[in-house]
This record gives sequence, C-alpha cells and structure tokens, in this order.
Amino acid sequence: MLKEKISASIDKIRSIDGVAACALISRDGIISGKYFDRELNEPWFGAISATILASAESVVSIIRSRSMLSVTIRTQDTSMIIVGAGENFLIAAIIRDNAESPTVHAEMLAVAQKIGEAM
Repeated sequence: MLKEKISASIDKIRSIDGVAACALISRDGIISGKYFDRELNEPWFGAISATILASAESVVSIIRSRSMLSVTIRTQDTSMIIVGAGENFLIAAIIRDNAESPTVHAEMLAVAQKIGEAM
C-alpha cells in the first residue's frame, strides 16, 4: 500500500507544469520514489536534499522565524525546490527554466501537504 501511495505522489508532483524531475525522499535522505529526466547520483541527491532542508530548518529556528515553507536553489538554466512533506518525507524537484515559479511553488506546497497528511 505504501508503494502505491509513493507512486501516486510522484505522479502528482510530475503533473505540476514545469517539473522536469522529482523525488520523494525520507527525512534521512533515502529516495523512496523518483522520476528523473537525467543521469545523476541518486544516493547523493537524496542525502544532500535532506541535508539542505534540515539545515534551512535549523537556520529558521535559530533566527526565530515563522515556519519554513521551502528551499529554492537557482542556477542560470534551471532551479530546484525542496519542500518538507510531513514528518517523514520531503519533495525535491528540478524545475524547468521556463516554468512560472510562483505557480510551481504553490502547487508543490499543496502536494507536500497532502503527502504529509497521507503518510
């Protein structure tokens, strides 16, 4: 049953216009489900995504800010969004450079909330 939920979650993330690649990752960095449109080192991608999110959450706590929504990494031709999806998972998605960033972000947050409630 969990396998089906993970697969359905990946399908939801992929359906967001602008998502080129994505993964559902445990908070300790293990990839549970994925869709990649490129070759990459999957264990490193999972581990680094979890580390980035945990580090950002720590900074938010240190500066006593309100809860963190996401981390965005931007390069010249693409971007990456990492979003917490409940206590156990996070979503890491590679976004095409022509995507509408605010729309993608809002849709990612909505999917992450549903995943967090379901798993």
